[in-house]
Amino acid sequence: MANSRLILSAFVLMGAASLLSSCSAGGENPGYEFAPNMYHGFGYEPLAQLADEPNKINPHGMNMREPVKGTVARGQADFAKYALPVSNEGYEASAAFRNPLPASAANIAEGQTLYNINCTPCHGDKGLGDGTIVAAGKFPPPPSYDSDRIKTTPDGKMFYSIRYGKNLMGAYGTTLTPEQIWKVVHYIRTVSGPYKGTATASK
Repeated sequence: MANSRLILSAFVLMGAASLLSSCSAGGENPGYEFAPNMYHGFGYEPLAQLADEPNKINPHGMNMREPVKGTVARGQADFAKYALPVSNEGYEASAAFRNPLPASAANIAEGQTLYNINCTPCHGDKGLGDGTIVAAGKFPPPPSYDSDRIKTTPDGKMFYSIRYGKNLMGAYGTTLTPEQIWKVVHYIRTVSGPYKGTATASK
């Protein structure tokens, strides 16, 4: 009877140890997986690329193929239209861009909403360069919108600065679409006043 209990206890301990060891995960070992077929699909995942299971059909073992060279994705034509090199030359060339959107109340209102979300931390609610990040001493104040510097900056250069960044200002081209950037430019003009420079040709 005692031997039976010892044997039963040993089996229980071995089972518990086996269960605990199978549940431990670390490194490349995900641990015990219950019903792995439910979350590890047999098909290729388009945004995944496994080093130990490379795709044998596409180049470089990738699951998703690169777009055909020279093509533009549907709905992305504006991004190609306003493509410029990130350089001083690109910034100067952007002066030729003109805002294609009318300065309607709806566009200005949406521009203000986008401005409040993305720009106020540095530029402040009124464009005075007194945003929360500046007030905290994290960055020096940007130029105030009521300064001549902003009033004499063409819309295209403002577009460039928002999309690609300029000096300490970060780029918002991955956050805002070209159309949204132009709406922000419209709103900035309502704060700074009209452009006081020379009219440029559209591009």
